[in-house]
Amino acid sequence: MATRQSVDEFLQHCEDVIRYAKDQYTEAQKQEHYNDTEYTKAQQMLEETVNDLAHLALSCNAQQREQLHRMRLQLQQMQNDMILLEH
Repeated sequence: MATRQSVDEFLQHCEDVIRYAKDQYTEAQKQEHYNDTEYTKAQQMLEETVNDLAHLALSCNAQQREQLHRMRLQLQQMQNDMILLEH
C-alpha cells in the first residue's frame, strides 16, 4: 500500500516535470530548433513519469488512484502538445 506521503511527493514531482516541460514547450515555440536537446529531455521525463505513475497506481487505494489518474491525464496532455508542436 502506498503511503499518503509517497503519493503526495510523487504528485509534486509530476507537477515539477509538467512545469519543466511547459517551459521547454514555450522555448521551442520561440526558438524552433535551438533547444532540441532540452525539449527531448522534457519528453523523456514525461514518459518516465507516466510509467512511474502506472507502477505506483498498482499499490494505491481508490482515492489515490483517482488523484493519479487525473495527474496522468495532465502528463499525457503535455506529451501530446509537445509531439504536435512543429518546431
